[in-house]
Amino acid sequence: MKSDPAAVLIGLAGGTGSGKTSIAEALQNEVGRDEVVVLEQDSYYHDLSHLPLEERAKTNFDHPDSVDFERMRQDLEEMLNGRPVEIPIYDYGTHTRRKDTRRLSNYRLIILEGILVLTDPAVRELMDIKIYVDTAADVRFIRRMMRDVKKRGRSFESVVDQYQKTVRPMHDQFVEPSKRFADLIIPEGGHNRVAIDILKTKIFSLLDDQKVKGAEISP
Repeated sequence: MKSDPAAVLIGLAGGTGSGKTSIAEALQNEVGRDEVVVLEQDSYYHDLSHLPLEERAKTNFDHPDSVDFERMRQDLEEMLNGRPVEIPIYDYGTHTRRKDTRRLSNYRLIILEGILVLTDPAVRELMDIKIYVDTAADVRFIRRMMRDVKKRGRSFESVVDQYQKTVRPMHDQFVEPSKRFADLIIPEGGHNRVAIDILKTKIFSLLDDQKVKGAEISP
């Protein structure tokens, strides 16, 4: 639980390729990039260095068990109380955490983005606003295909195979049901200007309230 937090936390969930990143970028532009940090769920995949490489590749990364929610919660609590944190850096090629980390500090707005960020009750409890991006399955699949082939060097066949075996069933079992926890459901991702404007208004209201509370407790 938060007490007199130094930052505001937004949980941004939705299926793969739903447009979460476009919303995060829109909010960064609206609020100011110097005051906003985007924290990705992918940074908190469990380190699989204890497994042979071929076994790591078989891991279901769309299941909640693949995510270290305990470490995520601890880091978020530190960030919300204004303390710097060392965020893990995940290597997709080896399915391990790199030795170096990403140091984060001095932020007013934290955006936690990922398909499963609304599934964990303890993490969800820390959020000031919970958002679910709702996008048609065919659009999401095409976006994922383009990303994985172009940016991650994967083959068309491997993307389709993973989508059928884990991505789609895990979306139906865990991701889509987490929509019920959302305060705001946004169709069309960052292209939905009405939703972005409403969200921006709420964020600035929370930030203003935070500033007033901070002034009240200052000596």
